[in-house]
Amino acid sequence: MTTAVAAPFRFFSLQVVRTRRLGPSLLRVTFAGPDLHAFASAGRDQSLSLFLPHPGQSEPAVPIELGDGWWHGWRELPDDVRAVMRSYTLRALRRDPDEIDIDFALHGVEPGAARPAGPAARWAARAGAGDRVLLLGPAIEDNRAIRFRPPADTDLVVMWGDETAVPAATAILESLPAGTRARVWLEVHHAGDIQDVVTEADAEITWLVRDEVPHRPKGVGGAPTPTALDAIRDAQLPPAAAPYAWIAGESGGVKELRRHLVRERGFDRRRVTFVGYWRRGLSEEQLREEE
Repeated sequence: MTTAVAAPFRFFSLQVVRTRRLGPSLLRVTFAGPDLHAFASAGRDQSLSLFLPHPGQSEPAVPIELGDGWWHGWRELPDDVRAVMRSYTLRALRRDPDEIDIDFALHGVEPGAARPAGPAARWAARAGAGDRVLLLGPAIEDNRAIRFRPPADTDLVVMWGDETAVPAATAILESLPAGTRARVWLEVHHAGDIQDVVTEADAEITWLVRDEVPHRPKGVGGAPTPTALDAIRDAQLPPAAAPYAWIAGESGGVKELRRHLVRERGFDRRRVTFVGYWRRGLSEEQLREEE
């Protein structure tokens, strides 16, 4: 497969190297490819566009030979041919050998699930070594697909994310330098999804387990549980002259928590980065059309 460049991003033809379960709802997929040497990222919450084949296809259908016209060419392909595109976060980049990790939330793949899995979760659940994908990723380290950008004078980092944001949040935590004060809430579906996070920061991490919240409606994610919102609202944050917040996950929950930080906590709205990774009731295709 040839490559095309969309600077500062480019396409990378990759293959699955291995997979590893991180918990009941989380799967890590490791990819490699001959042109990953040109992949460059400063990490943090680096966003990627992953293109996946439909069942029965040996590789994803994306007309990258069209150069800058690939997007329109891809949109014009039949629905059952056009590669599935999903946004994910880079979890890790390694050299010698060149590899990247992407973590997938596997909702709906279990028997009797309340709602069916999406195409990316279904693909990840059956992924095996040699499976081919296409990735639109960064060719320069500092690029616009990195959203976590605390101002230089930040003296406290506040973070919240649901399970779709856990890969980004944990990557951010690993990147924080020693001496950084951070207060973090991460929400997951099962207690088994809790991860050990290695960070040099002075980070207090609270894991909120959705299955342990009484009377929680069945389903996947959604606005933050009462436990999550109450935990943040009731928290005694350390004194800070210039706090910065990063909140990511389901868009309704993100907006609610942003309102709390700005209106009730007095955060400067310009110092709150909020990212809606998904929206309840909408597929990524529908969300892109709406945007």
